[in-house]
Amino acid sequence: MKMQWEILVVDDEEVMRESLVAWLREDGYGVDSAASGRDAIDKARVKDYAIYFIDLKMPGGIDGIETMMEVKKIRPEASIIIITAYATVDTAISAMKEGAQEYIVKPCNPKEISILVERIIKVKNLQLENTILRQKLTKQYSFRDIISKNPKMQDIFELVQEISSLKSTVLVQGESGTGKELIARAVHYSGDRASKPFVSVSCAALAETLLESELFGHEKGSFTGAVAQKKGKFELADGGTIFLDEIGDISAKLQMDLLRVIQERTFYRVGGTEELTVDVRVIAATNRNLAEAVAAGTFRDDLYYRLNVINIQIPPLRERREDIPLLVRSFMDRLSHELGREIDDITESGLKLLIDYSWPGNVRELENAIERAMVTCKTRVLTDEDFAFLEQNGSRKQTWNVPDNLPLQEVEKRVIVATIKRTGGNIKEAASVLGIDRSTLYDKIKKYEIER
Repeated sequence: MKMQWEILVVDDEEVMRESLVAWLREDGYGVDSAASGRDAIDKARVKDYAIYFIDLKMPGGIDGIETMMEVKKIRPEASIIIITAYATVDTAISAMKEGAQEYIVKPCNPKEISILVERIIKVKNLQLENTILRQKLTKQYSFRDIISKNPKMQDIFELVQEISSLKSTVLVQGESGTGKELIARAVHYSGDRASKPFVSVSCAALAETLLESELFGHEKGSFTGAVAQKKGKFELADGGTIFLDEIGDISAKLQMDLLRVIQERTFYRVGGTEELTVDVRVIAATNRNLAEAVAAGTFRDDLYYRLNVINIQIPPLRERREDIPLLVRSFMDRLSHELGREIDDITESGLKLLIDYSWPGNVRELENAIERAMVTCKTRVLTDEDFAFLEQNGSRKQTWNVPDNLPLQEVEKRVIVATIKRTGGNIKEAASVLGIDRSTLYDKIKKYEIER
């Protein structure tokens, strides 16, 4: 924790500058001074001051407001106090509008300054303690970029470490958005293959012929457009791990080809005659119930048994609501930097709304909701009003009646139309809620001629 908060006094009048520095040092603060706006900006680049006292009127081509704006670009978290000898309503409004926290009028009252600085420092100390506590909690319940304090998830973390260096295939099952690829990456990067490639393939995103070429590669001239030899994902993953996402969507032919690769660790490129051998660990994932697919005859039982050597079942977010506050804080911290939005906190009512929501799209939907709220919020604190769109999407108690006498394609079309409308045309969010890839959703929009 920072033991002493630093302050910079910026004033072209030496007497005023030195007096203010002396007063603040008497209160125990570390204080530096600058005689001009440009000097202050240079100092801000070198040192992180918590508070800036900046005179409004300064010669040299850059006044107090301009100095403040430049300092804010360098140190967004700094508190700026404008000093002026000409206190007017317009001055105050202008200073506050551009980012000043307070303004004081010359001649300065030492007691008033002490109270003001003490109040600002108290808030900064609380914010710092909050940040440190948040980081400790995140670290305590974090494993390979996965955050959870849920007992089932903690058991998964332990299992991942136990199996990380084995060669056995792993089947990760869970609803869309629960973080299946994160678990797969955790298995890979926790074991002795961590320095080798981790190659991810979405089996639902490509047609059978394209997926075959993607997985096994192809020889030059093996089909129209094959202008050169291409290595497949299995070759690229040699020595490492291949992650086959949405394995339940592959065709019967590819199921047979995959079974051979997993059993023999050998395959042929499309159009090739040379048998290739690889050392690859296979991790597969699906949001489908493969046992039911085997019973229905749509998935090979021998492939299922080969994949299901080690099974990891990820619980949906609604079954681990205790993780929601941790995830919300983590997403807010990361997205604040990515979006350039200074969002400090979330209200209790806002957090309760998120905890009570059903999250059909799981952690991915929660992340999207936090991002949307941070982009549209008007203050530095998220409230339940910033998540009103979740209520519009439907409450957790809402049920859906299946339409009668409609073809399956028409039902699918209606669901897609309703989801796109509910998410305000946000395809990424709609795909997350529907549990499919964006590319798949775009294909269905085109197929059903849906207007966005």
